[in-house]
Amino acid sequence: MRLLPRSLFGRLVLVLLAGLILAQLLSAAISLSERDQALFSFSDQQWAQRDAAAVMLMDSVSPPERRRIASILTTPRLFVSVSAQPPVRGESDTQAAEFQRTLQGLLGPERQVRVVVVRRTPAEVAAAETVAPGSGPADVPREHSVTEVQLKDGSWVSFDHPRPWHVSDRPWRLLLGLMVLLVSVILLSLLAVRWLTRPLTTLANAAGELGRDIRRAPIPEVGPAEVQRAARAFNDMQTRLVRYVEDRTRLLTAISHDLKTPITRLRLRAELLDDEQLKARFIRDLQDMETMTNGTLDFMRGLEVSEAPQPMDLMALLESVQADAAEMRQQVGIVGSVAAPFYGRPRALRRCLDNLVSNAIRYGGRATLTVEDGDAAVTIRVRDAGPGIPAAQLEKVFEAYYRLESARSQAGGGTGLGLGIARNIAEAHAGTLTLRNHPQGGLEAVLTLPRNKK
Repeated sequence: MRLLPRSLFGRLVLVLLAGLILAQLLSAAISLSERDQALFSFSDQQWAQRDAAAVMLMDSVSPPERRRIASILTTPRLFVSVSAQPPVRGESDTQAAEFQRTLQGLLGPERQVRVVVVRRTPAEVAAAETVAPGSGPADVPREHSVTEVQLKDGSWVSFDHPRPWHVSDRPWRLLLGLMVLLVSVILLSLLAVRWLTRPLTTLANAAGELGRDIRRAPIPEVGPAEVQRAARAFNDMQTRLVRYVEDRTRLLTAISHDLKTPITRLRLRAELLDDEQLKARFIRDLQDMETMTNGTLDFMRGLEVSEAPQPMDLMALLESVQADAAEMRQQVGIVGSVAAPFYGRPRALRRCLDNLVSNAIRYGGRATLTVEDGDAAVTIRVRDAGPGIPAAQLEKVFEAYYRLESARSQAGGGTGLGLGIARNIAEAHAGTLTLRNHPQGGLEAVLTLPRNKK
């Protein structure tokens, strides 16, 4: 899914945040429900004790006194009345039944007690405001309970009062406490996830840099036991790769170097041949062998990245390539410039540019270097005036010793190693080198070099 974060850190944070928020919401709902239940129970006890005390008082006085006591007990929040028969109205629910059981327990089982829920009509609200002057429409509840209790002489006393169906809509202290707990746990979780995933980030960065610098420093073997084992295995793999590359380099270098001596002897012997045509063929073959040998040595040296990176004037390097070409009466133009210093390996980049420029001149007659300077990278486009190459072979020409069978490759010879060396140098700088057929003709090599910080 595209909505999921791509990094392990982001996914762990998402899972933790979702779990914590869900847990806090459930905890808040349970806490508020228990809080409301406790307040309901406490309020029921208060109202039940008050109603029971009023019933006991009215049982001990005469009927005229009962009406006077009822008027005294009537408040804006309570309406007390005495009647011969209980009015038949309202309905019971869970809260009303619970309150009825509480009051029945205080008065005894012989008493007749009924608790119903009544919803006031607008006329009844106005009447209640008249009985309790000073109260506004917001003060008179639309939904209230009526408690009816039979006295000893058979008359009924009615207690009409609001019920706390909604205790509090803004429990700020509880919500604030839950919020503080949630924020604290989230911060601790973020720190824990970052602490656990940092060694994995280091390992991933090291794996990305290994292709550019196989002799980079080993990564620290720190963190949890699993991460330490992974880092140790990575360092062992890097050591074995370095040893393998060094052994292969030494072997090929030794073979290429040792071949130069017999090639030289064969060249001298070929000069002694009387048949001029045979001698010319021998010399041509020996020149090809010598070119391939020198190319192999150059290719193996191109794999070396032992040169230390340093700040350099990339524009001066390009101008020196142009000047050397001009001395050989070759056409090399430069468009654009590089303002800020570039951090890289000067000798390796010079060799990369030499290969690209010589390749363009060999197959296209001239080279044009277009420089694009940016904050993140420097792009150098080397374009020739040749016929280009088939699109299907734009990547194959980077392979060692690969040569096209077209007139392009036949025109100037070469070993097929120059572009491979140039790409190796570009990748050693964390850059890229690609080829494309320019829309206006010719082949264009695009060298992109990121501005790596020291």
